Parts: sequence; structure tokens; C-alpha cells
Amino acid sequence: MSKLISIQDAASKIKDGDVIMVGGFLGVGCPEKIIDALCASGAKDLTLICNDSGFIDKGPGKLVVNKQFRKIIASHIGTNKETGRQMLAGETEVVLTPQGTLIEQIRCAGFGLGGVLTKTGLGTEVENGKEKVVVDGEEFLLEKPLKADVAILFANRVDHFGNMNFHGATRNFNEIMATAADLTIVEAGELVEVGELHPDYVHTPGIFIDYIVDGGHES
Repeated sequence: MSKLISIQDAASKIKDGDVIMVGGFLGVGCPEKIIDALCASGAKDLTLICNDSGFIDKGPGKLVVNKQFRKIIASHIGTNKETGRQMLAGETEVVLTPQGTLIEQIRCAGFGLGGVLTKTGLGTEVENGKEKVVVDGEEFLLEKPLKADVAILFANRVDHFGNMNFHGATRNFNEIMATAADLTIVEAGELVEVGELHPDYVHTPGIFIDYIVDGGHES
């Protein structure tokens, strides 16, 4: 059965109240066309898991401006002043998470692990409300897995099975997020036939991908 769907159908998979993961790093490797369709859909009360909240006019930042999130879990928000404004105004809950911890929490969800032990955040506000574990006399924070209802990703080249190839920094969070959601949608910069991607250049196998959108980007 074909995994190819329209951009509008992709956006319709995200329902009010869903937890979504969005691939990208400061707009690089973001599924921009799915994000635009999600802006138009009006889905609300979403929780975002992402490296950052993008910019006001790029990446998930457009959804922030639209006030479609009730909660944002990210490693930084400094490039989007609207995220900061909403946080300070109490309009949106923002959970700032160290970048390495964030990606490992996502990895834990994707790989069936119960959490990650880290020293990052000990003695700071990051540790508030979190369980501590002692290993060989040393104290660690237990950071629990982060899973999403839907992950929307971008890859430069995608075949019709969903095998993904990334160029340079577009790989970022996309690869790991593909493993950590109930439903995963990839926006393809270039859609190719099965067999056109050399196995050595398949960075994420299509078994993780439920749906594909032909984004028509330059690859």
C-alpha cells in the first residue's frame, strides 16, 4: 500500500491535544510545508517536542505565533521572541531541557529504554521534581523517555517505502525522532523510486515511516 499522502492529509493526522515532534535545528531540516498546512488546520492545545522553537516566520515558530501550543519542550527558545513572550505571560508552558538530555530522552522512547541517567542539571532548577539515582556512589538524574503521538520530519531524499537520506545538518533530530512516535510522517525534498537510494546512504530505514509527503524542495 502506498505511503504517499497529500500535505493537507498529513496535517489532518494531528488532532487537538496531540504531542508532536518536529524535526529540525533552527529551521534547518524542518518539514516547512507540513508546518504551513498545520497552521492552516487550526489544531490547538498541542505539545511540541523539538530542539528549538524556530523563528517567528520559520519552522515550528509559525505554530507558536498561531498559539497552537499549550506546552513546548525544547533545548532553547532564544531565536523566537514570541515563545519567550508567551512563556513569561503564562500563556504557554515551556520546559527548557539541555540539548543532549533532550535527544537521549527521545532516543529512550524510540529504543524501548526506561530513561537516561545524567549529571546534567544536578544542583540546578532542572532537577526539581525528578528522581535521583545513585550508581557506584555517584548521583544522577533520571530523565524519562519522551514519546509523541505524531512526528513530522524532513529528509532530502526519500523513496516510496520511506527510506530516508539526509544532506549535512538536515539529519539533526529527524533521524532519532523517526523512532519515537506512534505515527511518523516525512516530508521529502525529493521523492525517488525504491532502489534509487544506495543502501549505504539510507540513514533511516522506511520501516519507521507511516506516511510520506512530496514536498518538492530542492535536494
